[in-house]
Amino acid sequence: MTMLPPADAAATDRLDVLRSVEQRVLWLATAIVDHANRVRPNPSGLKVGGHQASSASIVSVMTLLWLEHLQPGDRVSVKPHASPVLHALNYLLGALDGAYLTTLREFGGLQSYPSRAKDPDAADYSTGSVGIGATAPLWGALARRYVGAHFGAGGTGRQYSLVGDAELDEGAVWEAVQDPMVAELGEVVWIVDMNRQSLDRVVPVMGVTRLQGMFAAAGWQVLTAKYGRALEELFTRPGGAVLRDRIDLMPNTEYQRLLRGGPAEVRQRLLAGGHDDLHRLIDDRPDDEVYQAVRNLGGHDLAALDQAFAAIDDSRPTVIFAYTLKGYGLATEGHPQNHSALLTADQLAQLAERVGADPADPWRGFAAGSPEAVTCSAAAARLRRDPVAVTPPPAVPKDLERTPTGVSTTQAALGRTLLDLHRAAPDAGARVVTVSPDVSSSTNLGGWVNKVGVYAEAERADLFADDKQTILHWRERPTGQHLELGIAETNLVGVLGELGTTWSRWGQPLMPIGVLYDPFVERALEPWSFGIYAGGQSILVGTPSGVSLAAEGGAHQSIKTPSIGLEQPGCVSYEPAFALDTQWVLLASLARLGRPDGGSAYLRLSTRPVDQALASIPTDPAAREHRRRSVVAGAYLLRRTSRPAVTLCAMGAVVPDALAAADRLAAIGWDADVVVVTSPDLLFRAVQARRGRSDAPAWILDSVFATERAAPMVTVLDGHPHALAFLATVNRVPAAHLGVTRFGQSGDLADVYRYHGLDADSIIDAALGLLG
Repeated sequence: MTMLPPADAAATDRLDVLRSVEQRVLWLATAIVDHANRVRPNPSGLKVGGHQASSASIVSVMTLLWLEHLQPGDRVSVKPHASPVLHALNYLLGALDGAYLTTLREFGGLQSYPSRAKDPDAADYSTGSVGIGATAPLWGALARRYVGAHFGAGGTGRQYSLVGDAELDEGAVWEAVQDPMVAELGEVVWIVDMNRQSLDRVVPVMGVTRLQGMFAAAGWQVLTAKYGRALEELFTRPGGAVLRDRIDLMPNTEYQRLLRGGPAEVRQRLLAGGHDDLHRLIDDRPDDEVYQAVRNLGGHDLAALDQAFAAIDDSRPTVIFAYTLKGYGLATEGHPQNHSALLTADQLAQLAERVGADPADPWRGFAAGSPEAVTCSAAAARLRRDPVAVTPPPAVPKDLERTPTGVSTTQAALGRTLLDLHRAAPDAGARVVTVSPDVSSSTNLGGWVNKVGVYAEAERADLFADDKQTILHWRERPTGQHLELGIAETNLVGVLGELGTTWSRWGQPLMPIGVLYDPFVERALEPWSFGIYAGGQSILVGTPSGVSLAAEGGAHQSIKTPSIGLEQPGCVSYEPAFALDTQWVLLASLARLGRPDGGSAYLRLSTRPVDQALASIPTDPAAREHRRRSVVAGAYLLRRTSRPAVTLCAMGAVVPDALAAADRLAAIGWDADVVVVTSPDLLFRAVQARRGRSDAPAWILDSVFATERAAPMVTVLDGHPHALAFLATVNRVPAAHLGVTRFGQSGDLADVYRYHGLDADSIIDAALGLLG
C-alpha cells in the first residue's frame, strides 16, 4: 500500500474517538467471554469456551466498518470466532439489551457463533462452519440480484465477509471465488483478517502473494492494508527501506516471537542482522516507540483501513488483506497458543485499567453527550433498517389433476411437474428457481430450462438457436429462472440456501430447487445442512440415485442418502416410486417454502423406467385425494389382501420388485400386503408422536399399519436397510430388512439387484424365512 497522507487535526480527533470506541469494544468482547467462563456458574464443569484473541484481531476492522462505513442496505458475514465483537458493537449501538452480555453460550442466550436465526440481536449471516460463512455473501448478493431482476425488490448495498485467514485453506472458498458468476458481483467485499495464526500455531508461510494472485486471476480487486501510519512514516526515514525489507522478509514465526519479547527485546532482535542503516534508524529512538511502530500493522491502523475502504471498486468483487495481530491489545497478543486462551484475573484488570473500563461495572456504556456516545448514536441512526414488508408466497395446487401413463421415471416427473405447475399456477411458477451444477440436461430439466430461460445479468445471444440438432436452448436473460453453476456441489447448496432466505431478507419468497446427482449429496451435505440451520428453505433433489444406476457402477452409487434425509433437521425427505407420487410430494414441498412455519425438503429420485399402471391410481376423486394425502404423509397401502401373511414395505425404485414378489407369494399360498413408503422421515416422526416424543401427526400409522393387519414384515429399498428397519417396531412384528450394504459394480439392473439382494427372488426368500 502507498504511504498514508499526513493527518489534519480534525481527522486526528475523529480517529481518536474511533480508537476510544475500539478500545471499549475490545474490553466488552473480552469481558463477554470472561464472564461466560469465570463468572457465570458452571455446575457441569464442561468447558464453555470463547475466543478472546480471535475477537481482538478483528476489533479495529469491525469498529471502523460499523461506525463509519456500513450503510443500512449492506450485509455482513462475521467470522465465527468474532461473535463477541458483533454483540459488543450491537450493544454500544443500542441494538442489544445489556442483559444478554452475560449469556454467551448459555441456553437461550448469545450463540457461540453469529446466528441469524437464534441470536437476540441482528446477525446478517449465520457463521460457524469455517469457509461457509465466508462464501454466503457471494450467494446472498446473487440471490438479491435475482429478486431485484424478477420482483423489483432487495434494494442495493455491499455484501461483506469478514474472513479468518485460515478459512482460505478451505476448498469451498476457492470453488466459490472462481465461479464465473461471482466475477460480476461488484458489491462483494471480503476483508481477510491476516493474523497468520491458526488454532495450534503461527503459520510459518501464509503465501499472501500467491493468495493475492489467485483472487486477481479470478477477476477480483486486491487491496492490502499491511502497515500503519507510524510504521509507514518510519519507512520514509534514512534506513527505512532496510527496516521494511527486514520485516517483509521475516518469517511469521520470527515476527510473532519478536513481539512477544517486549520493547527491549524487539530492538535486540531487529538488530540481529547487524545492518548499519538499521542501527542509525532506531538507535536514537526509545524502545517503546520502536516496539509500537513494529507492531503497527494496517489491520489495526484506522487510517490505513480508511484508505483501503475508500479504494474499493464496486465494479468487481474486492478482497482486502488486513494484516493483524491475534490477541491485539491483550496480554496473549501473538502467542502461538492464544486461540482459546483466557486472560487471567490480573491480566483482565490490567486491560480494564488501560482502556478505562471498570471490572466492577463491566457493561458500562459511554457517558451521554460524550464524543464516543455521539459517534455511536450517529452510527445507530445511519444503520437503522426499515421493517421489510413480506409478500406471502402464492398458493401451490395440491394436485395438477393429471395422471401419468405409460412407462416413465421419477426423475422425468420432476421436469414434467415444473412445466405443468408453470401453466396451471403461473404465480407459483414464477417463484420457482432451479439451480444445477452443470447437470440440467442429464437430470430432465431441459424442458423447464427451454421454457423459462437461464438467469443472467444481461441478455446474451444464443448462437446455437438455429442449430437443428440443439435440444437444450441456452437463452440467457435477466428474467430467466434457472441458475447454472460449475461442477461444484458446495456452490450449488450455498446458492440454494441464500435463495431460500429471500422471503425473510427481502420480503420476496422464492421456491428454490437444487438438482444434483444423488451420489454427490454427501459431498454437499455439510454446507446444505448449515444453510437449513441458517434459515434457508429450499428443495434439494438427488437424482439419479442408488445402485439402480446399474451400469454406472460403484463409483456413482449412493447408499446412505435415505438415512441422511431421515436424520436431517429442518427438512422433510421423500423417495417416491411413481410419477404422480413425485408430483404430489414436490407440490407439497413447494407449498412449505417461503413462510415462517415452513421448511426444506430432500427428494431422492431415480432413472429406473417404471410402468405407471402399477401405481393403480384411484379414479374416484375422494379416493384419489386420500391417496395423495397418504403419499405426502409418508406411505400408502398399494396392495391390500384380506388376511396378509406378510407385509412387504418397499420404497422408491424397488417397488416393482416388491409387487412382483407379492404376486409370486400369492401364487404359492401366501398373501402379502404391499406398502409403498414415500417418506421414512415422516413415518419415524409419526412413531415418535405415538410414543409422546413428537407433535407430528400419527394418523398415517393407523391408516397403513393397522394393528389388526399386523404381520411379519420385509422392508426393501435401494439404500442402506436400516432406513426402514424401524417400521417393524410399529406393531412389534418379526422382520427382515433388505437393502444395499456394500459397494457395487457395473451391470444391468437385474444383475445389480440380484447382487445386492433387492430383486423379487430375494424379497420372496426373506418373506418365506419369516413365515417358516
